[in-house]
Amino acid sequence: MPLPVPPRRVAVIGASADRRKFGNKAVRAFLRQGYDVVPINPHETSVEGLKAYRSVLDVPGPIDMATVYLPPEVGLSVIGEVARKGIAELWLNPGAESPALVAAARALGLSPIEACSIVGIGETP
Repeated sequence: MPLPVPPRRVAVIGASADRRKFGNKAVRAFLRQGYDVVPINPHETSVEGLKAYRSVLDVPGPIDMATVYLPPEVGLSVIGEVARKGIAELWLNPGAESPALVAAARALGLSPIEACSIVGIGETP
């Protein structure tokens, strides 16, 4: 039986142009693993040469996975957009998770994964 194909399009919410930040390290890690990466940051126009979007709702077409690199209180303000976009897989990275954010995600029908998505795809942050 063949292995399942990993999600091909990932939104990095909290993507950063600062290569020292995990929001940038994630963009580079997912690119190395062959994902179609969509940086999400309302304050950036591009990250690692990719067009950055203000919101997942501004991205044309479907997104398979979202990985969050935001403080939990900021994550609370965007979690509804993740649900509205219909993103099936949601990762809350260390420092991005909180009981309130997890509860909000579940209330919206999401099943958040509380773990490092960079490690989850076989990379080292």
